[in-house]
Amino acid sequence: MYMTYKITFCSLTLFISACNLSSTRFDSAEAAPIPEKSQTLNLMSKNIVANISEVTNSKVKVDQEMDNQPLNKKKHTNLWLLIRDDLQFDSNINQRSVKEKIAWFTRHQAYLDRVADRAEPYLFYIISKLKERNMPLDLALLPIVESAYKPFAYSPSHASGIWQFIPATGKRFGMKQNWWYDGRRDIILSTNGALDYLQNLNKRFNGNWFHALAAYNAGEGNVEKAIRKNKKAGKKTDFWSLPLPRETRSYVPNLLALTEILRNNAKYNINFKNILNKQYFEQVNVDSQIDLATVAKLSGLSMSEVYTLNPAFNRWATDPKGPHHLLIPVSKVSDFKQKLAVLPESKRVTWEQHKIIEGESLSHIALRYHTDVTTLKNINQLKNSRIRAGHYLLIPTAKEDSKFYTLSQDVRKFNDLKKSFDGRRNMYSVKRGDNLWDISRKYGVKLSQLRQWNDISQKNLLKPGQKLIVWVKQHKNKRSLIKDTAKNTSSDAYIVKQGDSLWLIARKHDIHVTDLLKWNKIKKEKKLQPGQSLIVHQTITDA
Repeated sequence: MYMTYKITFCSLTLFISACNLSSTRFDSAEAAPIPEKSQTLNLMSKNIVANISEVTNSKVKVDQEMDNQPLNKKKHTNLWLLIRDDLQFDSNINQRSVKEKIAWFTRHQAYLDRVADRAEPYLFYIISKLKERNMPLDLALLPIVESAYKPFAYSPSHASGIWQFIPATGKRFGMKQNWWYDGRRDIILSTNGALDYLQNLNKRFNGNWFHALAAYNAGEGNVEKAIRKNKKAGKKTDFWSLPLPRETRSYVPNLLALTEILRNNAKYNINFKNILNKQYFEQVNVDSQIDLATVAKLSGLSMSEVYTLNPAFNRWATDPKGPHHLLIPVSKVSDFKQKLAVLPESKRVTWEQHKIIEGESLSHIALRYHTDVTTLKNINQLKNSRIRAGHYLLIPTAKEDSKFYTLSQDVRKFNDLKKSFDGRRNMYSVKRGDNLWDISRKYGVKLSQLRQWNDISQKNLLKPGQKLIVWVKQHKNKRSLIKDTAKNTSSDAYIVKQGDSLWLIARKHDIHVTDLLKWNKIKKEKKLQPGQSLIVHQTITDA
């Protein structure tokens, strides 16, 4: 048995030495690269090598599909194997930075398992689009480098989604961004935008994928500047020779390390969790705004599943002005469409009439009902933000409690903030002359925490009246906390206004009347007085 494999393997080696590699590969050289014989042998003799490994080592972890068919005719059941057999980039494993990345990945099997779990809903679509455009399937690994396939990934530079578009580049490729919706996280829109961008970059850099990838990370101008600088100095202009930012010098090696361990996962003792080679979702047109809780009910999905497939929606419902489409698992599409077709228009979104009271502003009303000023103006046909007491506003409201929408922007932000600090959320109103350093000292928190809580970079300037989130440690003396922070409009102390009631205050802060009564040791029948101070333990809302 062993001799048969040995003879066959030797024969194949002699045959391949006289052949050319049919698939194109890309490396760091400026000219078209010539593949090494060892690479050719590895590609063309994949089936036989796998069989030899299986005979000689029963612990081999490569999930080979041995059907004795040419690679381009194989019917893969595992998407990782489909990518592996179409890998085109030279992994450049002799480069130190690539070796370091390979070493890191080989020590973190659990990380790759988590990545595979997150990639499962999206990978089939991404691969199908790459194949449509005849682009290297290596690029299906790029979201691992960009975001670890996290649909809600958000970077300090304000890049968002699995493809990590910054706001300006997202708009450049047609990704709408507003209070309701962020197209940079839309799986279909962002994927097509990313592939458009990568194709443009590849053309701009004369087919050099490494330059294109570097530009995707650092920007076209920075890469072109580095190339011009090296040319002027008489130096090489391949990726490895360019004076690029540290992040970019690490970015391309990260991708190449992934291609290497996928190509030779048995060698590195790494498994890639199986992802079935079949369509995961279908895009369904829902025609108009709809509450995502209703979508969950009609589709049989959990709220987390709804948001994971539709991470572009920031709030409790789809954008009133569209897009009016949702991604639904293929297995649930038919039932969802049938139920949607008979859903009355009145059941799509819950509407409420709000009577405007003295002192209210449109922004306060929007905050209270978890909506935005623009939506209120559009729905109520207001030309500006002026409103009059006694008039009514028509307001779309969530069907469920805000916490029910598990991956809405409000809930995600709250969870992130709670991870970063244990205390009570307060609001600070910026005054003229304030700076972050003084505010951080006043509350005894780190400057870096204050920046993180409020998504403020070092370049941002504070404006008088701007609201800042400050997480303050619990004081043993609750009265001293209220006294210290009430002047800074703390959410722990609410000053009763004319026309307020316990019910209105509870609705405004998304709490229960019984909690207000308990926290303030008052009876329900007791009338509130304007100027009265109430203790309010408020959950998070956008500042």
